[in-house]
Amino acid sequence: MEETQAKKLLVLQGSPRKKGNSNILAAAARKGAEEAGAEVESLFIHGMDIKPCQACWNCQKKDTKGCVIKDDMQTIFPKLIAADAWLIATPVHWFNMSTQTKLWLDRCFALAAYGENPFKKKVGVVISYGDTDPYASGGINIIRTFQDCFRYVGADIKGFVYGSALHAGDISDDKELLKKAEKLGAKLTR
Repeated sequence: MEETQAKKLLVLQGSPRKKGNSNILAAAARKGAEEAGAEVESLFIHGMDIKPCQACWNCQKKDTKGCVIKDDMQTIFPKLIAADAWLIATPVHWFNMSTQTKLWLDRCFALAAYGENPFKKKVGVVISYGDTDPYASGGINIIRTFQDCFRYVGADIKGFVYGSALHAGDISDDKELLKKAEKLGAKLTR
């Protein structure tokens, strides 16, 4: 993929806690992107009405008009398409991404109905988990899922930032990790 300046970054925050650790990492990445000149919009997807995919396959039919489920994804799809880059923030919940993040990801199946490869984006992911190890915590499961999904659809994965913090807000003490998140945000704009 040709390196171009990303002008719009869409941040998808998948934690149910607004002041949770993955959202703190997302804020650091946002800061890095804004300092690099990007226009940034954040969506707190926990507070949105996102229904699960019904596996109806209507979005995959010829001459489709997109996903038939009428919920907040109808407003998210155009934002995903308009953005040059996406940053996904999720905590580990029971050895994988949060339910909120997974609902959003499953519904992205319909994106193909909205134009020629709308996944041709720069993508970054920030992850927080309570264990000290990304393997024991399940963080590696999130990394592998996003690697597999986004490579399959041709997205340009710019990186993963992940770290350990059990209680909401604890990750703020890890200044090195916050700097890594800022750098990822800036990298998504180049």
